[in-house]
Amino acid sequence: MNLVRSLTSVGGLTLASRMLALVRDSLQATYVGAGFASDAFLVAFRLPNMFRSFFAEGAFSAAFIPMFNRKVGEEGNLNAGLIFAERALAVLFPVLVAMTAFMILAAWPITWLLSGGFNDPTPQQFEFAVLLSRITIPYLALISLVSLLGGILNSLDRYWVNAAAPILLNIAMIAGLWFFHGDDPYETARVQAISVTVGGALQLLWLVLACRSNGVKLRLRPPRLDDDVRRLFKLIVPAAAGAGATQINLVISTALAGSLLAPGAISYIYYADRLNQLPLGLIGIGLGTILLPTISRQLARGEDAQAMDTQNRGVELALFLTLPAMVALIVAAEPIVRGLFQHGEFTATDTRLCAQALAAFSIGLPSYVLVKVLTPGFYAREDTRTPVRFATASIGINILANLALIPTIGHVGPPLATALASLVNLGLLYRALRARGHFRADRQLSRRLPRLAVAALLMGAAIYGLDRLLNPYLTGSVLERIAALAVLVAGGGAIYGAACFLTGAFRPSDLKALLRRRSSPKTG
Repeated sequence: MNLVRSLTSVGGLTLASRMLALVRDSLQATYVGAGFASDAFLVAFRLPNMFRSFFAEGAFSAAFIPMFNRKVGEEGNLNAGLIFAERALAVLFPVLVAMTAFMILAAWPITWLLSGGFNDPTPQQFEFAVLLSRITIPYLALISLVSLLGGILNSLDRYWVNAAAPILLNIAMIAGLWFFHGDDPYETARVQAISVTVGGALQLLWLVLACRSNGVKLRLRPPRLDDDVRRLFKLIVPAAAGAGATQINLVISTALAGSLLAPGAISYIYYADRLNQLPLGLIGIGLGTILLPTISRQLARGEDAQAMDTQNRGVELALFLTLPAMVALIVAAEPIVRGLFQHGEFTATDTRLCAQALAAFSIGLPSYVLVKVLTPGFYAREDTRTPVRFATASIGINILANLALIPTIGHVGPPLATALASLVNLGLLYRALRARGHFRADRQLSRRLPRLAVAALLMGAAIYGLDRLLNPYLTGSVLERIAALAVLVAGGGAIYGAACFLTGAFRPSDLKALLRRRSSPKTG
């Protein structure tokens, strides 16, 4: 299997989704700003985001895909896997209905936990935040069903269908902001909450139609807890914490920021995280989506050496893409935030404070992605417990770091604590895989890593000079902003590519081999 080709397909759609998310966030900054209304919506939106990472992008896929592939492999036909999927759906559906009803009733304490109670809100403000949470909670059930159908399609190598689904959420939210925003930020925030649930319904409809077009039709059976379903849910619980450590850390950081810092801090952290999520979503989630079914199939066939090579190439590709992204987001944090968000209700002060949070988040960008790359090494072997132990340790580090950093560096503390916790999680995952003999850096990866780091630093130095020239255009018209940001990104990318060849991180022969593989027929 060609990782680059698959990542290009998934990554291209993920990039489209993330670019639409930037449009959405830019409109939100314009119409809602960075005050309490924005904070209230972002707390309500945090729960769907967290659950999507736990369930759709992590726990369910981690548990379901290896079991689905094993069923298909044992029986030699797709129907065996689909019967297993129907049994899982039969139990999952009533659980989701009950969970949604319970969470809507418990929206008040949930909102309090996610926000830390905010910082001295009025009763009316807190009730508004609770209302937004109740509106967004049904998204959790919708995205869980999306994850089941998406897991089936991923196992069939239809990665692009699932990767395209988030585009519909962003379209729904952009449409809500563009057509239904009002002069009152609170009213616009309520529209945003409604559009989240509408977007989830559109995602589910898209996956249902895609499954039917690929011959996948699931019937809703009476629920029955057989051995396979028990094992599936037994694997899901620890995988949720293991795959969602970063999201857990962000939730803790958001709650501490909401309770300890002034209004607006949650918004600064959110906008910074959204920019940080652009490369994470494009690279980390894309690689994680591709690696899990690939490695699980290779291990099922006894191809341990091929699985090791697949993971090495995954690490190599992740570092090739994330090292320059990290350097660029640190060096050019303020120009990027200014060009995207500084208009309407979002002020120059908001830009400066948000950029500080972005630089802190970006320190952990390679580790965020590498966690996504290394975790399939456990999940493909149906080990979902080891990652949760490491995730728990990283959560503890995050809490301690937040408590130590918030009193000293304010809103920059939570992003920096999240980055440090991710580094700890990565170190523990790598050490465990290496000790078990499931992963070791091969000669090609060991040769390229220091060269990639040097190339990224050379690019950072060039961007530092380039953004000084572009700053005057980053607060101009929309076209001027787009052009300036495009020059910054394209210029940085071109410089990094040249630096990779200059340092020997990649050779002309590597490029020729890559082009040959991309033009060859698909195999494996």
